[in-house]
Amino acid sequence: METLKFREFKDQLKANADSILQFKYGKDKFVDASYHITEIKQAPITSVDCGGVVNNWTEIIIQLWEPENKTNDKAMQVAKALSIINMVEKALPLNADAVIKIEFGNSKFDTRQMLPQAFVIDNENLVIELGTDTVQCKATGRGYSCGTVELKNLAIPAGCCEPASGCC
Repeated sequence: METLKFREFKDQLKANADSILQFKYGKDKFVDASYHITEIKQAPITSVDCGGVVNNWTEIIIQLWEPENKTNDKAMQVAKALSIINMVEKALPLNADAVIKIEFGNSKFDTRQMLPQAFVIDNENLVIELGTDTVQCKATGRGYSCGTVELKNLAIPAGCCEPASGCC
């Protein structure tokens, strides 16, 4: 699955509102059923890549937390997760075209932001399988290689430290 937009994520939840919502973050590793959705973040990002190009995008990050005292044997229903999202959207309109990420960690798994890779229906459960994000070079996607920007130290007069000038 390619990078999922928030709109597509929410549509999957709506289509499975009666299911139990589970998150799988590794082989046979599930977020504990007592998890809470502790916050939903909207992060507008502006960056400059190694080719000198300004990039803009938005990420919606849903943070999951496992409390120390496990109180639930069954994870929350998708409908409850949707009600949390709807409550957030009343206070903060969320960008439907934003990239969706799930943030999770526990004592055995370092906190990280992961991408929904698949939605699996397993009996009464909607299991969202999470995968790691990868680092990418946007310049290579435009046909350039990394490091194509020429850096100059403007504090040094031209010709002062040219190759074979003896200053280096």
